[in-house]
Amino acid sequence: MAAAAYQFFDLKPPPADMLREVLHGLTSEPKTIAPKYFYDERGSALFEAITRLPEYYLTRTELRLFDRCLGEVRDAIGAGGCVVEYGAGSSLKIRRLLEAVRPEAYLPVDISQRHLERTAAALHADFPWLKVYPTCADLTEPLELPDVVAGFHKIGFYPGSSIGNFEPHEARCFLGNVAVSLGAGAHLLIGVDRKKERAVLEAAYNDAAGVTSEFNLNVLNHLNDELNADFNPGAFRHKAYYNERHGCIQMFLESVEDQTVRLNGAAIELARGETIHTENSYKYDLEEFKALAAAGGFTCTAAWTDPDEYFALFLLQVE
Repeated sequence: MAAAAYQFFDLKPPPADMLREVLHGLTSEPKTIAPKYFYDERGSALFEAITRLPEYYLTRTELRLFDRCLGEVRDAIGAGGCVVEYGAGSSLKIRRLLEAVRPEAYLPVDISQRHLERTAAALHADFPWLKVYPTCADLTEPLELPDVVAGFHKIGFYPGSSIGNFEPHEARCFLGNVAVSLGAGAHLLIGVDRKKERAVLEAAYNDAAGVTSEFNLNVLNHLNDELNADFNPGAFRHKAYYNERHGCIQMFLESVEDQTVRLNGAAIELARGETIHTENSYKYDLEEFKALAAAGGFTCTAAWTDPDEYFALFLLQVE
């Protein structure tokens, strides 16, 4: 029997848009780099390594919740349909969902083209009955799904608490965009990290092996490759701490010396001790996230959390 259809869609914005956005962030006060630029091929591999660290409780806790909830998810959404995964992350998670739900099609969306192509091809080989439509696109922008999946009931999948990387108003906008692209009545299974003790949170972003530090610094290598920049990652150090007032982990790259970085001809001055903000990771109580989902156009139909109340999975439905 022939394998099901496979087609790649490239909707990634052109490099000029990336240059404009990065330059705007690095000439702002304070300086910023958007976290989506972590995810070149090496950055995606480093993040996969982070998910296996002993300090990083998020992935193993979420996987245990999958064991509890996937039967209920299958019963709620029915057979067939198309799973739309936002971010081609851990294949372990999507494999569990595909095995439980048995959709007709799978559409992973990610900004890292090579990582997306590799993971999608591997899934297509292992699930020959599954139509696979990898789509390279910027998740932070409104997304119109390819016409090839227009007739399917959609099941969105956004694990790992990546929703926390958005500012709350951006998260509302993202969820609103997802609701529009998935369509009325569609479902979204989403993982959310919960508020907890500072020590647990800070250890997860400052691991003893230094993998998170390497991941954070790799964004500079990505910009060097894509935008003709000359960042020296050795002239920066990783910093991460929990901002209790805002309810989020904040991650930075701190310049260890006075330096000038050139980016496609533009000069960026950094003083010793100056930081570039690379990521916020917001944590949500259950009711906080339900309110956020409602503001984005979703109703919460089910929720699961672990005994330690570290993490939660929500099954949402577009209103």
